[in-house]
Amino acid sequence: MFRESIATGETVEQAIQNACSELGIESCGDNFEIIEMPTKKTLGIFGGNPAKVRVFVKESPAQAAADYLLNVLEQMGNENVTVTIQEEEGGAMLCVSGGDMGYMIGHRGETLDALQYLSGLIANQLEDSYYRITIDIGNYREKRRETLTVLGTKMANKAVKTGRNYALEPMNPYERRIIHAAVQGVEGAKSWSEGEDLNRHIIIGPEGGERIFPKKRYHNKGKNPYAKKQKYDNTTPRRN
Repeated sequence: MFRESIATGETVEQAIQNACSELGIESCGDNFEIIEMPTKKTLGIFGGNPAKVRVFVKESPAQAAADYLLNVLEQMGNENVTVTIQEEEGGAMLCVSGGDMGYMIGHRGETLDALQYLSGLIANQLEDSYYRITIDIGNYREKRRETLTVLGTKMANKAVKTGRNYALEPMNPYERRIIHAAVQGVEGAKSWSEGEDLNRHIIIGPEGGERIFPKKRYHNKGKNPYAKKQKYDNTTPRRN
């Protein structure tokens, strides 16, 4: 994907610089095309035209996604929004600040997930291999990661202790990866996903499967000490 700007100036060099300024870059190298050469005025008064050039620059996948995201957020009515790019291995994190963060995140992050999905589509139009785009608004992702890590660790320990499986609520792929990573850190626990689409959820259980415990045996001649005591009928008259 290319971005371009057409600008004018008294000279070709000035026109190129004006176009670069509009694109937010310092220079363009050889990525420009002269549309019109400048012409001088006759007698310094009549006629004359400025130079006209077209400057183009190839966008990175991250920049293309960031530009798209910023445009969508502004269309949603958010003012004074900024999008910062943090390069990561195999992708980038787009950090959003300003605007109505609660509105942009949505219920349980649903709006945020939709924005991330669409921005990812834009980024991958430029790449042959998969380029991962993650969006974080108001540090929501990091806070959610901490919460899910604690949850995954807690439920994994519980599964090991009780020998039972526990099902978690449906989550998106990003959140499921966090849970799986947390469970891997607990010895004797494992996790897997079940369900389809919006009902896709994680099961956490002990390695080797659930354990079935035998019924409790009481060490009181086989009697349950907590059983109700037998009631006797005291209404029968006593024999002398």
